[in-house]
Amino acid sequence: MDTQAAARITDQYFHASQARAFGALSPASLSLAWLDWAMHLAASPGKRTELLRLAARHQLDLAHYLYDCLKASGDPSRVCVTPPETDRRFKDPAWCRWPYNLWHQGFLLTQSWWEEATTGLHGTDPHHVQQISFWARQWLDMMSPGNQLWTNPVALERTLKERGMNLLRGGGYLLEDIVRHQAGLPIAGADKFRVGHDVAATPGKVILRNRLIELIQYAPTTAAVRPEPILLVPAWIMKYYILDLSPHNSLVRFLLDQGYTVYCISWKNPTDQDAELDMDDYLRHGFFAALDAIGRVQPECRIHATGYCLGGTLLSIAAAAMARDGDTRLASASLFTAQVDFSEPGEIGLFIDEAQVHLLEAQMERQGYFSAEQMAGAFQMLRSYDLLWSRIIHEYLLGERRPINDLMAWNADTTRMPARMHSQYLRRLYLNNDLSAGRYPVGGRPVSIGDIRLPIFAVGTITDHVAPWRSVYKLHQFFPGELSFVLTSGGHNAGIVSEPGHPRRQYRIRTRQPGDPFLPPDTWMESTPIHEGSWWTAWSEWLAERSGAPVAPPSLGAPGLRPLGDAPGRYVLET
Repeated sequence: MDTQAAARITDQYFHASQARAFGALSPASLSLAWLDWAMHLAASPGKRTELLRLAARHQLDLAHYLYDCLKASGDPSRVCVTPPETDRRFKDPAWCRWPYNLWHQGFLLTQSWWEEATTGLHGTDPHHVQQISFWARQWLDMMSPGNQLWTNPVALERTLKERGMNLLRGGGYLLEDIVRHQAGLPIAGADKFRVGHDVAATPGKVILRNRLIELIQYAPTTAAVRPEPILLVPAWIMKYYILDLSPHNSLVRFLLDQGYTVYCISWKNPTDQDAELDMDDYLRHGFFAALDAIGRVQPECRIHATGYCLGGTLLSIAAAAMARDGDTRLASASLFTAQVDFSEPGEIGLFIDEAQVHLLEAQMERQGYFSAEQMAGAFQMLRSYDLLWSRIIHEYLLGERRPINDLMAWNADTTRMPARMHSQYLRRLYLNNDLSAGRYPVGGRPVSIGDIRLPIFAVGTITDHVAPWRSVYKLHQFFPGELSFVLTSGGHNAGIVSEPGHPRRQYRIRTRQPGDPFLPPDTWMESTPIHEGSWWTAWSEWLAERSGAPVAPPSLGAPGLRPLGDAPGRYVLET
């Protein structure tokens, strides 16, 4: 072994150890962000003066508030700073009583000061500004008075009322969660949603299995079906059955009842033996293998391909390659919360830069995959109150174990990603933005999204923290053909699982025809009317307009593709 190879192995081992020590977060990336912010703040006397004035004003406001609270006639519900509508931490009336009102108002003023301190600093790299702002929010969320027993009036009242039994229950819940985590067991309550029984229970057959996917063909529920089948391409960062949850909110079952033949890809949960699988493998052994199998079951048919999240990005890449090569097997493409331009990926971009990706690559090269725990940790930090602190307060302080639903059980059923694929995904799509620039290679040649001439149905969700809807909306700038765009209430997952009859659901929809002028996203939102209810019905009508007259259902499987077993198959059960 030469000295260069030895040096590389040594560095790789050190960086992998560093990744384990820092939870796969790059200390170099965080240090660079802090240094950039601190140096520009030090060189900005005007900004520092503004911050000093703001701190003094906040202290004065808090002093006046304290004086008003101490007066016998003081209004305990009066505030000197009003939290945003989305901030639910201090909604309980108990926070209006002394001294909790002073504590939570002081906390909100501190939060307001840090928001000002970490923004509006000229000359600082925007990525560094976002990182500093994010980590300041994380620190402040951790220090919130609502997270501590002695400063949370709701928790104290509960403790006094129950004589500490809530803390005893909370301690039991904490111990149970630790034991489950260490034993690799699902979260408490998830056993009520058994895969293949309570969720992912729509009847069907696995008609294809290779090293990467199982293809499920579902049994028809109508006497006749549309000649164009639907192929569902979920993301492989999740188990496929978010599209087939309980019978009442299963998208698969809904499509079957609308008279479609439905196929769905179930991705294998990779291990260290799959470390060398790459994006081309996911195209070849995933999407195109499924397309070939459907062609054997239903020859000459054209397919309504539907991709969700990363599956939608993969579908866009595949459709561009098919357009380049003259492959006309697709009838349409539907993209749910899928991005093709990653220049503004939202808060997930906080964890993606050269230093961060390099550290992840070193760790993945040692273990062969990107672990589910790392992924879950990143998403928890993006919504730290909803996914972490709120749970700690309710379960461990108040002693309330909230019942979980099918979506929460699915969310806890995590997957891994192969090392090579994940590295390519981060570098080609996020860091280099190759797909939108026409540089992304398929089969050794670049593809262009602009070559796609299929009708497109795209869905964005208003509160999506993974694929922000304005980023998804950029599809308008790349697809030249007919594009129907839906903006629905909800987040990345709950906005897609939006069955008819689901309460408080609404959506906007508008179709851009070829040649129509571009509408900026905010203009689109203001000028597009709101429809109450589920967007699923609008999608079903859109598909029907692009489908032929119903025919007899195809057989399950085909010669050479005999059913290998019942849905949901084997891969979805792998942990």
